[in-house]
Amino acid sequence: MIHLARALARLVALLLLIALATTGLAVAVFSIEGGRSGLSLPALARHLHLPELRGTVGRFLAQLERGGGIDLVPLLAGLGAVILGVVLMIGVLRSPRDRTVVLDEDDDAGSTAARRRPLAELAGVLAGQADGVTGARVKVRPGRHGGGRLAVRVSHPPARAGAEVKAAATDALSTLTEETPLSARVSARRAGPGERGR
Repeated sequence: MIHLARALARLVALLLLIALATTGLAVAVFSIEGGRSGLSLPALARHLHLPELRGTVGRFLAQLERGGGIDLVPLLAGLGAVILGVVLMIGVLRSPRDRTVVLDEDDDAGSTAARRRPLAELAGVLAGQADGVTGARVKVRPGRHGGGRLAVRVSHPPARAGAEVKAAATDALSTLTEETPLSARVSARRAGPGERGR
């Protein structure tokens, strides 16, 4: 959702910059001559039908001021503008989730970090080596102040107890979690018919 909002904010910013540049160029060109014809600002206003637009907007605003029943079109337009504004503000102000996990921080030497995907692959290999594990899926969630959490889901054959396989996978992951500020939460499920056990 955040990535979509940021992409929309970038697109709207690009379109606004193009519109602003085009408007500035048009105003600069039509400011070459004075008077009301040729390359003049009154001529530009006539080309853009601004007097008619002013009359249309004036009638629309007067209709809104009269009150009475709620007109559906202005209501939907207003709600759409509010929703679009909120989405754009989220896209501009909210930063995307950090894709790295800080494993070690030192004021003198700097920090050591790893990307989430390779870290998840490493944890999956370690968990997959545990006795009774037929497969492992890992999701890495970075912590706010360094470190992170590994959500590990291992599968096991029906003949093996889930608690036993879960303990074996947790023990296999300890080589990673003991050396880094990572915590692991392991869950176990039975392997499907197509998965082979060890």
